[in-house]
Amino acid sequence: MTTSLSVETLAAAATEPITSAGNTQLGIAVLAGIAVIVLLITRLKLHAFLALTLGSLALGVFAGAPLAKTVSSFTGGLGSTVAGVGVLIALGAILGKLLADSGGADQIVDTILARAKGRAMPWAMVLIASVIGLPLFFEVGIVLLIPVVLLVAKRGNYSLMRIGIPALAGLSVMHGLIPPHPGPLVAIDALHANLGLTLALGVLVAVPTVVIAGPVFSRYAARWVDIPAPEHMVPQRPSEELERRPGFGATVFTVLLPVALMLMKALVDIVVNDPANGVQRVTDVAGSPLIALLAAVLVGMFTLGRAAGFTRARLSVTVEKSLAPIAGILLIVGAGGGFKATLIDVGVGQMIMDLSENWAIPTLLLAWLIAVAIRLATGSATVATISAAGLVAPLAAGMPSPETALLVLAIGAGSLFFSHVNDAGFWLVKEYFGMTVGQTLKTWSVMETIISVVGLGFVLLLSLVL
Repeated sequence: MTTSLSVETLAAAATEPITSAGNTQLGIAVLAGIAVIVLLITRLKLHAFLALTLGSLALGVFAGAPLAKTVSSFTGGLGSTVAGVGVLIALGAILGKLLADSGGADQIVDTILARAKGRAMPWAMVLIASVIGLPLFFEVGIVLLIPVVLLVAKRGNYSLMRIGIPALAGLSVMHGLIPPHPGPLVAIDALHANLGLTLALGVLVAVPTVVIAGPVFSRYAARWVDIPAPEHMVPQRPSEELERRPGFGATVFTVLLPVALMLMKALVDIVVNDPANGVQRVTDVAGSPLIALLAAVLVGMFTLGRAAGFTRARLSVTVEKSLAPIAGILLIVGAGGGFKATLIDVGVGQMIMDLSENWAIPTLLLAWLIAVAIRLATGSATVATISAAGLVAPLAAGMPSPETALLVLAIGAGSLFFSHVNDAGFWLVKEYFGMTVGQTLKTWSVMETIISVVGLGFVLLLSLVL
């Protein structure tokens, strides 16, 4: 699957650009727009929302587009992106807050750890992180899981890296490859990919990737960096505040419900493949991301909240507190959509069509490389995903659904490449684990790179059979 195969299909989807700039000027404008975003985030430490906004305006200026039309393109893209994924992000935040506040997350952790001993512990940590990481944002998952990692390492006398790396790998893979996390959702929306199919293929890629980057790599990481859990960071568990906690089975059922509904829709679409069929019409509704996540939230209010003894007032407070922290995420995601829309409207799609006639670079590899470059420059997996999706969106026009889904996964894999000092996650891991910058680079950063490269490898293997 190369970019040259998509040229004919792209021609039909091309729209009238808002500027008459040639390909050279447009190329310079794209580089300038991205450079502005990178410099504002990395050098001036400006919030990604403001950086993306200013970068979009700079892109329009360098492309010679009227400022009014540039503003219109940006705001239109922002609005459509938030409309597409904003509600999903909000529902995911509510579910994650219910999971944490009710003690459901602790119940999952305690139950699995009680059954895992010795060599099975790294695999248990992967399972815990992957399950909990499904509905939680990456930063929330880190804050929730790292104290557990430190406790397990301290009380069980395990190597910190042997336990920590698998947990971090599980969280990171979920964040980069599996919807309903913001990055994959935005890429799915930008490339018009099938969510259920992307989710199914994402799971196929995620499982072997997390095994290699987690339990397997942790053996080497534990040799390279052999440090104990820092005493001052090991949490002292307070006495149980809740009278009771939700059951393990009910908690896992609630967490996996939206994933199960979306996978069911994908399977029925493939097997039945008849929009008029009654079963498919039901699963199309039930498996839509909005309904699937809404169902999980409503179920979670009973299986998690009420099971923990929450009153209606307490449930209301939990929902309210879950929404405030996602304002920044919504703004970043929306601004990324605005940047993507500006890229398309200034004529970057036509430029890519013109240049791609003689390209021999596989589209999947191109998408991965773009995401890698932006990830290295900005340190943000979300910014890398939404920017790369905007740049390669024209190439997805007319692609079969499986190829579009794999394109989303290639971008997601690229967005995780080599986390370093400009990534907030880098510093979270460093401080929690009490490592030096060099030790963090040899463990966390290498782990992220393994996820990115191995993930791309499995995406390319799937592309040979789909």
